[in-house]
Formats: sequence, structure tokens, C-alpha cells
Amino acid sequence: MDFRLSEEQEALRESVRDFAREVVAPAIAEHYEQHTFPYEIVRQMGKMGLFGLPFPEEHGGMGGDYFALCLALEELARVDSSVAITLEAAVSLGAMPIYRFGTDEQKAQWLPKLLSGEALAGFGLTEPGTGSDAGGTQTRAVLDGDEWVINGSKAFITNSGTDITSLVTVTAVTGTKPDGSKELSSIIVPSGTPGFTVAPGYSKVGWTASDTHELTFDDCRVPAANLLGQRGRGFAQFLRTLDEGRIAIAALAVGLAQGCVDESIKYAKERHAFGQPIGNYQAIQFKIADMELKAHTARLAYYDAAARMLAGEPFKRQAAIAKLHASTIAVDNAREATQIHGGYGFMNEYPVARFWRDAKILEIGEGTSEVQRMVIARDLGI
Repeated sequence: MDFRLSEEQEALRESVRDFAREVVAPAIAEHYEQHTFPYEIVRQMGKMGLFGLPFPEEHGGMGGDYFALCLALEELARVDSSVAITLEAAVSLGAMPIYRFGTDEQKAQWLPKLLSGEALAGFGLTEPGTGSDAGGTQTRAVLDGDEWVINGSKAFITNSGTDITSLVTVTAVTGTKPDGSKELSSIIVPSGTPGFTVAPGYSKVGWTASDTHELTFDDCRVPAANLLGQRGRGFAQFLRTLDEGRIAIAALAVGLAQGCVDESIKYAKERHAFGQPIGNYQAIQFKIADMELKAHTARLAYYDAAARMLAGEPFKRQAAIAKLHASTIAVDNAREATQIHGGYGFMNEYPVARFWRDAKILEIGEGTSEVQRMVIARDLGI
């Protein structure tokens, strides 16, 4: 299997890499300090077509594929994860469910602005009392005439409260199946709908320049036509969404891990101790070599999962492996990069401090490491 990139893929990667270094890097530290959303960066990403990468041109996309999105995420995360997760969530959690499961009318209504980056969308799955137990969803939607009446709450929802957020797709219990289990469906809730309240943003350890909120629904009414896909297929829909999203998060984690290598090499050449650059010492060389080893193998894992997905082959296990491994090594590399930087690694003026704070959530979001191990074990038949 040949994992070398095509000329077109290399051009995309170089373009995003230049953007990350020239536009994101100089501006993002201030957004982290002030906990503000980087609207100007998002606008420029929209103009570059990044939000439309894996979508066909007929819907306003760029005609690329999911692997192209992953390449962009990796390059963005080499510089900053808040910007990268904004793109990842906007595409794989926001626009992709509408593209995959929406009606022609829903696609025509929502996709043009989502794919251009003029608008963002969130995916309301996690709830305050359920976490990884998505099957324990408590939010309910009752059909009243030609409207869904939604009551409940969602937690940790990305891109749900920006000035350009246009909708959130929420999972809700819409009935009971013949076997007595919950019937889960997905419903589009436009921003500003009466009864839909976005709480103030969380105070977070990392990803402080991304947008994350708790959402509540109090007799929130939306048209029956806002049902996304078939009624009762919400569980299957979000499982597909999460499987794909795990590949994207793996790419993001690889980017952070590689960014730690980049910054450590730079610092090891600049910082002198005992009369010479610290990069001359084998202890530092071996740390950086191990970091590169981890980033490289994790990259191969997400490349493999993406290739299987695009080939129409089963990829659930490979996506879980890629996400589990990449998130683990991202945390490892962030810790080692901070150690290499010594006291300066604890100062926010250095990117590795930001990487260190951003890394841990990768072992939690879009399925914890424990959930990934469950997915792998079950796919192995145990």
C-alpha cells in the first residue's frame, strides 16, 4: 500500500501549512489569553475552501474527499488545535450529517453557507448525565401536529454559540421501539429558535479559542420537516458520524504531536546549556527521536483508516485504533516537549504550553480512550 501523497494532496498540505504558520501562528496566542473566538481566521479558512473540502461541487464544496480534510486538520493542529477543532467539528459533526442524511430541501437550505464557512453548525449528542453512554439519551422530542417539541439538555457542544452558528443537530428520544428500547432520532434546531438556550461558554483547560457550550431545550418547537434522516435511525446516524470523526480527530492529534516535534527541534538548536546547544546532548536527541517515531506511526494509522473508509471497506476498528493511538501519543509528545523546554515550557508565550493544555481532551472527546478499546474489542469478537 502506497501512502505517498499525490501532487494535488501535497499542494493542499503546503497551502494549509503556510496559512497556519503565516496567519494562525501570529494571532492565536492572544485569542487563547482572552478566550475569544478567531472569527477572522475562520473567515479566511472559508475563503480557502477548507470547510467545503470533502463535499461535491454541486452543493458548494471543493470536490475533494475526507482524507483531504484530514490533511488540512493535521497541518492546522501543528500550529493550533482550537482552529483545527473548529474546522473538524464544523465539517464532520456540523455539515456532514446534513450531507449524508438530509433531504434535498435541507441540503439546499443549509449546506451552501456551511460549506463556505459563512455559517457553522454543531452536533448535539453528549448530555450532562450520560457522557459516553449515548444510548442513555434523556432529551425527548414529541411530535405535536406538524412540529417537534423538544425538551432536554446537551453538554460540551462545539461551534454551538458563535455569532455565525446557524443550527445544531440534536439527538432525542422520539418514541419506543417494539423491543422496548428507546427510539432515537436526529432533529435540526436552527439558532434563535424559541426555547433553545445557549449557556455561557465553558471555562476550559485547553482549546480556549474554540466555542463550546451547554444547550437547553424548553418546549422548543421546530417543524416536523426538520427531522434529519429516518425517524428512529438517529443512533445509527451518529455512530457513522463518530466513526468518521475519529479519523479526523486522529489527524488533529497527529498534527499536535508533530507540532511538538517541530517546536522541540527549534528550541533544542537555540537553547544553550553547559556551553553548547541542548540538541547536542543524546538525552534530548533521543526524546525528539521517540516523539517523531510516535507521530509517524500514528499518521500511518489514520492514513490506513481513511483509505479503508474511502474504498468503501469496513473501517470502524481502524478508526478507533487511529484515534486511540494518535490521542495517546499526542499527550506523550506534549509532555516531552514541555520537559525539553524546561521552565519555558510552563510559560504560555511558548506554543508547547498551549499544546500541553490542548492534548488531554484528545483522549476524551469523540469517544474516550476506554470507549475506543471497547470498539476494538467488540470488532474483534470479544
